[in-house]
Amino acid sequence: MSMRVSVFGTGYLGATHAAGMAELGHEVVGVDVDAAKVARLSRGEVPFFEPGLPELLKKHVDSGLLRFTTDAREAADADVHFIGVGTPQKKGEYAADMRFVDAVIETLAPLLTKPSVILGKSTVPVGTAARLAARVRELAPVGDGAQLGWNPEFLREGFAVEDTLRPDRLVVGVDPANPGRIESVAREVYAQIIDRGTPFLVTDLPTAELVKVSANAFLATKISFINAIAEVCEATGADVVQLADAIGHDERIGRKFLGAGLGFGGGCLPKDIRAFQARAGELGVDRALAFLREVDDVNLRRREHVVDLASRELGGVLRGKKIAVLGAAFKPNSDDVRDSPALDVAGKFHLAGADVHVYDPEAMQNAAALSPTLTYAASMSDAVTGADAVIVATEWKEFRDADPAEVARLAAGRLVIDARNCLDAEAWKGAGWTYRGMGRYAQ
Repeated sequence: MSMRVSVFGTGYLGATHAAGMAELGHEVVGVDVDAAKVARLSRGEVPFFEPGLPELLKKHVDSGLLRFTTDAREAADADVHFIGVGTPQKKGEYAADMRFVDAVIETLAPLLTKPSVILGKSTVPVGTAARLAARVRELAPVGDGAQLGWNPEFLREGFAVEDTLRPDRLVVGVDPANPGRIESVAREVYAQIIDRGTPFLVTDLPTAELVKVSANAFLATKISFINAIAEVCEATGADVVQLADAIGHDERIGRKFLGAGLGFGGGCLPKDIRAFQARAGELGVDRALAFLREVDDVNLRRREHVVDLASRELGGVLRGKKIAVLGAAFKPNSDDVRDSPALDVAGKFHLAGADVHVYDPEAMQNAAALSPTLTYAASMSDAVTGADAVIVATEWKEFRDADPAEVARLAAGRLVIDARNCLDAEAWKGAGWTYRGMGRYAQ
């Protein structure tokens, strides 16, 4: 059954969710305070890189099911309202900045003149939903007729369309003031997805909030675990890739997220585990999450390791050396450079006096805006030409499939640091390269 849906916030999460809801047959309006972004989306243009989303968004803008506006009043009569704004890390603190989520409630709730449901999707500190639910009832002219639940997102950048339309689970936290109505509206809006057999889990509000941050904390811990083991492998001559393959056969462990390398970055895992620690401290249970500090430290330490390794291999001198850094996005199939390990490594080489040339298939514009002092190459060939060392920092297919003999023909040196363990080590060594992977050989 078609519903009228609004989505507040049209960034990565909001724009993807809005297009996904239109694909499910709903009439959708996306609301954002950024007029330039709204104008682009209204033309069917996606202002960031996400495979499959441009086609989906254009399809439904053209069909009329999806439109965008800066006027929240145009969304007031929707049956269900989704909150998809950002919750970035506060400057100088670990805690999440809740200004944008709060602003949606302060804007939307007074406009609700009929019974409706608000479903938060943004990642928030536990306890936020209960606070906002009370605020909605206070501000909405319909009082208890306006209900708020929490419906966390589990999107992977590069797979966001698939994760929206075919998620591995749906979680809805309900307000005890009216749990049945929130659940029934959520079931209706996601009916097609539920009918396909997707697990639909109904929880209380704090559980729904904790599901998302707990999932991210677990994934971050798994990544940092294998990177910590990589440090031991490097000290002993063991191969972390073979080790990960071996322990990954244990069904209790699994192979996913056991890829040693530069570690995690992006707009979710780093800030979410820090905000989780901050909230634990506020709740008086900071010791319960003390291990996340080491998770964060291990992750950041691998970035320093790449620079130290290159320096060692280049005779202890980085100043004046040309370093090709292949990759700027925090992961492939994305143009997101927030807390990107690749861009961080490039910056560290630059600060050490190296002549750094960065190339990324999609993230060049965002990288240049964030780190304008770096040099950006027009192509992979331009980046590696004359390079004393090549650093593979994001595992784009273009880099994985590169011909090591052709790269050798262009480069001045023969040092390649595979910071993502994504290259064919034997092929590169066979082409005359000194190959250094993360946790693969004694270094």
